[in-house]
Amino acid sequence: MEPSTAPPSPSSSTSTGETPNRPISAPMSFFRAFQTVISVAILVATLFTLWTPASLFTNSLAEKMNIAFEPKPAEQSTFPTPTARPAPRIGIVAGHWGNDSGSVCSDGLTEADVNLKIATLVKQNLTSEGYEVDLLEEFDHRLLGYQSLVLVSIHNDSCDYVNDEATGFKVSAAQSNAYPEKASRLTSCLIDRYGAITHLPFHYNSITPDMTEYHAFEEINTNTTAGIIETGFLNLDRRILTEQTDLIAQGVTAGILCYVRNESITVTPTPSNP
Repeated sequence: MEPSTAPPSPSSSTSTGETPNRPISAPMSFFRAFQTVISVAILVATLFTLWTPASLFTNSLAEKMNIAFEPKPAEQSTFPTPTARPAPRIGIVAGHWGNDSGSVCSDGLTEADVNLKIATLVKQNLTSEGYEVDLLEEFDHRLLGYQSLVLVSIHNDSCDYVNDEATGFKVSAAQSNAYPEKASRLTSCLIDRYGAITHLPFHYNSITPDMTEYHAFEEINTNTTAGIIETGFLNLDRRILTEQTDLIAQGVTAGILCYVRNESITVTPTPSNP
């Protein structure tokens, strides 16, 4: 019987004496790598489903973040607030105040005292209407270059008896103003409103250069509309001037407001007899 021939063992050496390397299957390596990626993805997805947003922060940190993003109340706003506009300015001169007594009556009543009382009431009236009012002396240092919507100087006529026609008021405006039409309108407003409220006549025929060339007209800024009013005669009009001073002040106030508010003039003043 002939001996059988066995196939060479995988561990047997080749004719060169080297052991051959076993090749690695490429598809198998790719499959294993793919399995690893899938496993990691499943693990990460599982962890995200277990975590909640609250678990990412401590309670204290979450609360602080919520507070930081909450809108601030209106009163805590740091935005700058608009600056309030200043109130319109008006100047009132109390005639002779701070300088001399003006006309003096036999019983000691002075024009300066009457003027100041009227001017003070006018200031109070205008202030209550929302205006900034300067009460000025006759030769107040502030008159030099003074600027305002309007300036009115308050005076009165003599205590001496002249005649039975020496009653009523007088008005004049600064014609040196840069806008003469404004001066004319101020005159018209004072005549209209003061006459209608006090029922005193407009004594137009006794206006003197002391009024038309009043010193303050040359001292103030030319853009300031200015006028002077003699509210009555301290002789025949003394009673209304001293006992109804609030009515006198109301008439002056109304005339000024007529001008600054550009009100219409509806009442025609009745002049006194020449």
